[in-house]
Amino acid sequence: MTEVAAPATAARERRRPRGRWTPGWRVGLLLVLAAAVAVWWSLGPDEASGLSVLKAQHAFLMAWYQDRPWQLRAAFFALYVAVATLSVPGISVLTVAAGAVFGLGWGVLLVSFASTVGATLSFWLSRYLLGDWLRARMGPRVLAVRAHVEQEGAFYLLSLRLMPVVPFGVINLLMGLTAMRTRTFYAVSQIGMLASTVVFVSAGQQLGSIQNASDALQPGMLGALLGLGLLVALLPKISKRVLERLRQRKLLAPWRRQRPRRFDTNLVVIGAGAGGLVSAYIAAAAQAKVTLVEANALGGDCLHYGCVPSKALIQSAKVAHQVRTAAQFGVQPCATGAQALDWPALMARIARVIASIAPHDSAERYTAMGVDVLQGHAKITSPWTVEVTRPDRSVQHLRTRSIVIAAGAQPVVPDLPGLHEVGFATSDTLWAQLAQCTALPRRIVVLGGGPVGCELGQAFARLGAEVTLIEAGPRLLAREDEEVSALVQTALQRDGVQVLCAHHALRCARTSTDKTTTVRHAATAKEQVLAFDLLVCAVGRRARLTGYGLEDLGISTEDTQRTVPTNAYLQTVFPTIYAAGDVAGPYQLTHAAAHQAWYATVNALFGDFKRFAADYRHLPATTFVAPEVARVGLNEQDAQARGLRYEVTRFDLADLDRALTDAGSTPPSGFVKVLTTPGKDRILGATIVAAHAGDMLAEYVLAMRHGLGLKAILGTVHAYPTFAEANKYAAGAWQRAHVPKRLMAWARVFHAWRRG
Repeated sequence: MTEVAAPATAARERRRPRGRWTPGWRVGLLLVLAAAVAVWWSLGPDEASGLSVLKAQHAFLMAWYQDRPWQLRAAFFALYVAVATLSVPGISVLTVAAGAVFGLGWGVLLVSFASTVGATLSFWLSRYLLGDWLRARMGPRVLAVRAHVEQEGAFYLLSLRLMPVVPFGVINLLMGLTAMRTRTFYAVSQIGMLASTVVFVSAGQQLGSIQNASDALQPGMLGALLGLGLLVALLPKISKRVLERLRQRKLLAPWRRQRPRRFDTNLVVIGAGAGGLVSAYIAAAAQAKVTLVEANALGGDCLHYGCVPSKALIQSAKVAHQVRTAAQFGVQPCATGAQALDWPALMARIARVIASIAPHDSAERYTAMGVDVLQGHAKITSPWTVEVTRPDRSVQHLRTRSIVIAAGAQPVVPDLPGLHEVGFATSDTLWAQLAQCTALPRRIVVLGGGPVGCELGQAFARLGAEVTLIEAGPRLLAREDEEVSALVQTALQRDGVQVLCAHHALRCARTSTDKTTTVRHAATAKEQVLAFDLLVCAVGRRARLTGYGLEDLGISTEDTQRTVPTNAYLQTVFPTIYAAGDVAGPYQLTHAAAHQAWYATVNALFGDFKRFAADYRHLPATTFVAPEVARVGLNEQDAQARGLRYEVTRFDLADLDRALTDAGSTPPSGFVKVLTTPGKDRILGATIVAAHAGDMLAEYVLAMRHGLGLKAILGTVHAYPTFAEANKYAAGAWQRAHVPKRLMAWARVFHAWRRG
C-alpha cells in the first residue's frame, strides 16, 4: 500500500508562528494584499515602461512638486511603502524617480525611510501572516538563513543589504522567519540600504541618460558596493577568527616556554578505536609523521565489545529464529528451539569473527603504513607534549605539533541500590561473562530501550532466553517516530521479549534462590519484581574524559553533553588539540567517529592554511533489530521540532515482491518513509524499516549528499527482485501524487482524438 500524506493537523498548528492574527483577519488581509498585487501587475510596472512613464510625466511631476510639495512627498512616501511592503517590481524605478523629482537631499530622505518602513512591514507579514507558506516554499533556505543569523547576527543582514544583487523582497521575507528582533531589523536595514539608495537617487538626477534602472549601477560603483558587502559579510568571521586567535594565545601563554623548538612527530593520536585508526591512516596517507597510542587492544570498543560481537550474535540469533520458524517455509528441521543451541560453539564463532577482523586494525598493518604504534597509557602534559607510560612502566615523552583525542566512551552504570551486589554486565563486560557460561542464561533482564538494548534483547530472545526489556521512557527508540517505535516493540514481543515501557528500576536484591530487580510503572506506581540470571545495563555510554591530562590543562568537560568541548572544526580550546568520535560527540556511531576523524586530522595538519567544518547533515544510523531501522536526515518528530513544513511519502513492504518471497506465514512488516519539501522532490530525510534497511538507506544518503531528488531515484534502474526496489516504489508514489492533473486531462483528450 502506498500513501502520500501531509503532516497532521495538530502538528501544523504547533508549527504555525504565534501572532495576533485571527483566521478571519488573516484571510481578509491576504485577499487585500492579493488584490493590491494583482492591480499593480495589471499596470505592467516593468523597468522599461516605468522609466518611459517617468520621463513622459517628468514635467507634470515637477510642476506638481512646485505647486504642492508636501502633498507629492506624502503620496510618494505612501506609494513607496506599499511597493516595498508587497515586494513587487518597480521599486528601482521609484528610487530613480525620487532623484529626478525631489533632488538628492529629499530623495534620499524619503526613499531611505520609506524603504525601511516597507521592509519592516514585509518582515512582519512574513513572520505573522505568510510563515507557513514561506516555510513550505523555502524550507532549506530558511534553515540556512537562521544558521547565519545565529552565528553572525546583524552583520549577516547588513552584508545582504549592502549588496544590491540580493533581491530586496527576499531578504525581508527570509528575515521574518528568523528570531531577529524588529528593532534590530529596522536599524540595520536603515543603515545597510543607505549606500545603494544614494546611488540610485543620484542617478535619477540624470534621468535623460538612463534607459534602465540597472544603469544606475555603473561597474565601478557596483564593484564597490559588492566589495563593501563582502567585507561586512566576512567581518564576523574575521573578527571571530581574530578573537579566537587572541583567546588561544592567552590560553597558550602559560605554556609558551614549554613549546619545543623541534617536534618528534606531526600528530599524536590518543586511542586506536574507529576514530583513532582513521585519524592515523589519514595522517600517514598525507605523508605526515604520526604516532598512535593505545592502552589496550587496537580496534577499540567496536571490534572487541560493540559492533562486531553484537552483530555476530544477532546473525546467530537470526539463524536460530529461521530454524525455529523453518516449518513456515516448508522445511522441517531436525531439532528446534533451545535444544539446538550449542552455546560454547556460538561464543567460539563470535571469537573467530573478532579474530578475522582484527588484522584490519592491527599494529602490524598500521606500522606498514608508516604509523608509529605505541602500546601504553597517554597523558597530555602540555599543548605540544604527550607522556606515554608503557606496559613495562617506562615513560616516553613525545613532542608533537598537534594532538587528536579519540579516547571513545564507556558504558553508563545506573545508580541502582544493590546493583553491584547482584552483579551486572555492560557492553564492555558482557562478552567475557557470556564466554564463561556453559549455556545461554535462561532469564535475562535488559535495562534500556535504546538501540543496544533492543538489539541484545531481541537476539537473546531469539536464542531461547526469557527476556524482559525495561525502558524508563514511554516508548522504545525515542529518537525515532512513534510508528517506528511501535513496530519495533511489536517485533520484539513477537519474538518473546517482555517489553516494559514507562517502568523505572528501583533496586536490585539477592534472595536465597534468585537475583531480582524491582521496577515501578510510572503512571500506576505498581511495582513488579523480576528474577534474572543475567542483568544487562544498556542505558547509554559516556565519553572517556579523565585520565589523559584534560584536567591539568584546564579543558573543562562540564558541558551539557559531557564531552570534550570542540568548535565546528573539532578543535578544543587549545589550537593544537582536537577531538573526534564518542569523546567529542554528539553521535556515538562508529562511522560518525571515522567521519569526524577526517575533519580533525586534516584540520590538525593543515588548519593554519585551510580549515573544514564538520558536516553531519547526511549522517546515517541503523539499529540492527529485525526488521532493521535505518534513517538519514530528518524524521517527522525532528521536522516538527524545527517548525518545518514537509510532505510524507510512504511505501509499505507488504507490497514489495522480494519482501513477500522472503516472508513466512505472516505478511512482511516495515516501510520506506521519505520526507520531502512540500510540492518538490527534494529529500529532507528517509526512514526505512525493513530486513535490509541499513543497506537500502545508502541510496538516500548518496542522493541527499549530492542534491538528487526522488525523481533521480525513480529514474534509476533497480534489479528485480530486490529490497532496493522499495526505494524506487516510494519515489513512484511521490511522482503519482504530483502528476499535473490538468496535463493528464489534456493527455486523455489527445489520445481520444488519436483514436478517432
